[in-house]
Amino acid sequence: MSTSQPETPPTVDIRARNRNRTMLVAIGVLFFGSMLIAGALRFSGWQPEGRKNHGELLQPPTDLRELVPETAEGGAYAWNPGERTWRIMLAPPDACGSECERLAHDLDTVWRLFGKDADRVHVLWVCDSNGCMPPPDAQVPRTLKVIQGAGQWRERIPGLADPAGVPVYVIDPHGFVVLRYAPGFDAGGLRADLAKLLKLM
Repeated sequence: MSTSQPETPPTVDIRARNRNRTMLVAIGVLFFGSMLIAGALRFSGWQPEGRKNHGELLQPPTDLRELVPETAEGGAYAWNPGERTWRIMLAPPDACGSECERLAHDLDTVWRLFGKDADRVHVLWVCDSNGCMPPPDAQVPRTLKVIQGAGQWRERIPGLADPAGVPVYVIDPHGFVVLRYAPGFDAGGLRADLAKLLKLM
């Protein structure tokens, strides 16, 4: 009668096993560590450079949907969200002089840089007198609309009456004020922000 010999257990390579365990631990640390870092950055308000807004994001956005803007010609300016029109809005004070001239130049430059999308960007120049208008010889965007009733805009929009100068705002197609640019803002930043928004909607 033959007796079977007990099988010899396979030799365990201790170094290989330890190496595999180390790799699993490292993968776990990388995965969960990156999640923790991303969460910390997210809650601290950090964003990648390409995703940062140059303007101040208004939270919550100011709702102007009930406001019916009136043009200088006497007609109503409708929001018409279906047309996907974005607005750059400003309300200079009377006798703004050289600042109005600079703003007209900067906004015309920004508007022209939108190229084929330029007609989807209206400039709402809120002004009730000749003193807050751009100079007669200033080049202005073709889509510029002179809007009257500056008082009701100042009542609704935070920071519109700024002693430091004239702020500029971005209004979305539905009539929500979403971004504010402080007096003396960088026109290039406004263009960059609005270019991204035009691609989204």
